[in-house]
Amino acid sequence: MAHKILIIDDDEYIRDLYEEILKDAKFNVDSAVDGKDGLEKIEKNTYDLVLLDVMMPKMDGLDVLKNLAEKKMKVNIVLLTNLSHGPVIEEGKKLGAMAYLIKADLTPDQLVEKVKSYLK
Repeated sequence: MAHKILIIDDDEYIRDLYEEILKDAKFNVDSAVDGKDGLEKIEKNTYDLVLLDVMMPKMDGLDVLKNLAEKKMKVNIVLLTNLSHGPVIEEGKKLGAMAYLIKADLTPDQLVEKVKSYLK
């Protein structure tokens, strides 16, 4: 059975691109337009991995992590960011993110390889 992945990103281009790349790699992919939408999907479904954008309107990635922690929900989360700023990444890891990916540095092949490595 294909692994289920949720992409939470307010950037439609990134969301569509990652969804297409991961579907081509035979993953079952769902997406959310912002943190609030993503949180609702996480509460209703089971995902093997969540790719979570850090910077979003309404509810950012760190707020999503805080919400999940408060609800004691264990979810494998990888932060997506264009910024390699340490404090935000560190905060994300403290809140339960397993890793982070810098969007600008990622080729489609690297995205697939990284996702596969997180699912092992």
